[in-house]
Amino acid sequence: MPKDGIGAPTKRREDLRFLTGNGRYTDDINLKGQLYAWFIRSEVAHGRLNAVNTAAAEAMPGVVRIFTGEDFAAIGGLPCGWQVTDRFGAPMQEPKHPVLVHGKVRHVGDPIAVVVAESLAEARDAAEAVEIDITELPPVLDMKAALAPDAPKVHDDLTSNLCYDWGFVEENKPAVDAAFASAAHVVSLELVNNRLIANPMEPRVAVGDYNAWDDQSTLYTTSQNPHVIRLLMGAFVLGIPEHKLRVVAPDVGGGFGTKIFHYAEEAFVTWASRQLKRPVKWTSTRMEAFVSDAHGRDHVTKIELALDADHNFTALRTDTYANMGAYLSTFAPSVPTWLHGTLMAGNYKTPLIYVNVKAVFTNTVPVDAYRGAGRPEATFQLERLVDKAARELGVCPIELRRKNFIKPDQFPYQTPVAVVYDTGNYHATLDKLLEISDHAGFEARVLESRARGKLRGFGIAHYIEACGIAPSNLVGQLGARAGLYESATVRVNATGSISVFTGSHSHGQGHETSFAQVVADMIGIPATQVDIVHGDTANTPMGMGTYGSRSLAVGGSAIVRATEKIVNKAKKIAAHLLEAAEADIELKDGKFSVAGTDKSVDWAGVTLAAYVPHNYPLENLEPGLEETAFYDPSNFTYPSGGYGCEVEVDPETGEVTILAFAAADDFGNIVNPLIVEGQVHGGIGQGIGQALLEHAVYDDQGQLLSGSLMDYAMPRALHLPFFKVDHSSCTPCTHNPLGVKGCGEAGAIGSPPAVVNAVIDALHRGGYSQIKHIDMPLSPARVWAAMQKN
Repeated sequence: MPKDGIGAPTKRREDLRFLTGNGRYTDDINLKGQLYAWFIRSEVAHGRLNAVNTAAAEAMPGVVRIFTGEDFAAIGGLPCGWQVTDRFGAPMQEPKHPVLVHGKVRHVGDPIAVVVAESLAEARDAAEAVEIDITELPPVLDMKAALAPDAPKVHDDLTSNLCYDWGFVEENKPAVDAAFASAAHVVSLELVNNRLIANPMEPRVAVGDYNAWDDQSTLYTTSQNPHVIRLLMGAFVLGIPEHKLRVVAPDVGGGFGTKIFHYAEEAFVTWASRQLKRPVKWTSTRMEAFVSDAHGRDHVTKIELALDADHNFTALRTDTYANMGAYLSTFAPSVPTWLHGTLMAGNYKTPLIYVNVKAVFTNTVPVDAYRGAGRPEATFQLERLVDKAARELGVCPIELRRKNFIKPDQFPYQTPVAVVYDTGNYHATLDKLLEISDHAGFEARVLESRARGKLRGFGIAHYIEACGIAPSNLVGQLGARAGLYESATVRVNATGSISVFTGSHSHGQGHETSFAQVVADMIGIPATQVDIVHGDTANTPMGMGTYGSRSLAVGGSAIVRATEKIVNKAKKIAAHLLEAAEADIELKDGKFSVAGTDKSVDWAGVTLAAYVPHNYPLENLEPGLEETAFYDPSNFTYPSGGYGCEVEVDPETGEVTILAFAAADDFGNIVNPLIVEGQVHGGIGQGIGQALLEHAVYDDQGQLLSGSLMDYAMPRALHLPFFKVDHSSCTPCTHNPLGVKGCGEAGAIGSPPAVVNAVIDALHRGGYSQIKHIDMPLSPARVWAAMQKN
């Protein structure tokens, strides 16, 4: 097998162009005759839009046209890709989401008008001359207050600000309530999952280009799923047939979920280019991104755990308020429901679970999937509650988890929240975590910290994630308005090199390296002979893109299936060339041979015969070697792991310092350990950011106080230790051909509760035993304030 095949820690081939400044990002695209768009956005959270006066601005130099909501009144709004049915059987309330505001603004940053000009400077200058007349209305920001009968309505045409009231599993509720009534112990906790802003390195960019001669529109955009954007925008917003609409997502500098969704700016530049017959480009500023990119998280939850006298978990119930913001972003309704409720069993054999979620409209930026999407929220609730239960019961948090873990011999395990875990070994990941974190030496380190006047604590958290969300027929029943398969076309060239066209899209995951490793390993050729093509709907098969840690489990499986078809056909050709039965042909190390003989033909010899078919099978086999596969998984995959965090707290200031962090993950089989380790490092960094630093804060008028990098704290190198990461606890997935599970979101899921648990442990060891919980982010001010109240 090639040295750079499956399992090799190969450096990412794409990094050469990125690190040398040769990446091609959307903002690098500049077209002949290009115009520039500048969005005029609402500066108030809620108000009646009375008039938009563009007269003075239209007369300014370079202005080509100014568009307002009236221009888009007859055009479809941005579609929501998932419908949730509430616990009473009614569909969610689904308001229109206009491309440009008409009638009413609903959050700071809502797009009102767009100036299109010959230069960016001229567009920006003219925007300042546009006069906006808005009658301000009282904003509604608090989710519980938004549900009061007299609360201002975000959408006047809806009955209330409640999007849906979802119960899962509804038929479990009477039994869950009964279990709590008879429980020996009940532990409860109220907590907040703080609102986050993704802040990828590359801001969003969209360039629309229309060619009148063939009626063809092209959108260049920073997207995680170009085919989905083409489907949503073409079919539901602009009414452009798919064969007349091309979407290209070139190199994308980070996404973390925020580039999954279809945004107004994409629809605008595509439509404006058709109107003006010239390319139109928009590039987000960093501050603009704070009020135009979808935010993440923002849940308020009460969670309760029932235990019997032997400390076995008997029932769990939660009551969550989930902020939707002012509109429904593409996949927003699914995040606090099917991506959250189905994970509330965690790693535990709790027999009864009931989850209630009330999704609420407020005058804030729309909220959607952010790295982990629903699973971090579930894990944080559960792992904070288990830690609190251990403290109230006076038992070890580690041993309480171990006692209630699903055991290895119980897999496949049917949870009470619908999903079936196929494999896992949570005891193994826990043991490995304790080993690599040197938990045995922790007490000695506590004394060392105490001698320096610091409080040291250790926190643990276990997680399970659902990745590769599928199958399509199941998610369709759950409300998904799109399939969740993936696709691949494998094209073998005459000399044996290979081009793989995938519907998955990379925004930092290393697809061009790991996908090539898979194909190279299957055939036995160097990975350098395999090229990965993605990001252009004109030359890749219809795919669902990259999110939810699905790329390798779903996209990679489609590549495997297409490559299997290639190998099967190549064996037929090899059998003919070697004058042998097809059943006797073996492929190893890039060579076809007849079993038990020294007769062979190399890979290139077979591929050349496929394209120069002078000596070819007589069974009507078509020339060429090119195959396509669509892969629709039969189940989710379930990565899991144990995370341990060691912190010091300064009792004088409340400052938290993370001294050590260890992660023991089960990702199933691993294609590239180096890439996996990098993905885990990045996820942990984002999780630590949420736990200690990041928070999107609104004032009582709906102004985003943390609306720039001057006010929104992001993790820096000084906040992060070097992580200890281990992947040796492997239980391969049983239902995809690679046995992989997914790794991209794990770090962001398991790390926040581990950090918070470590801080609470440090405070308890320092005598602050009355502190039961501190909401994220655990800033020095919050920790210090909690200590003063002790």
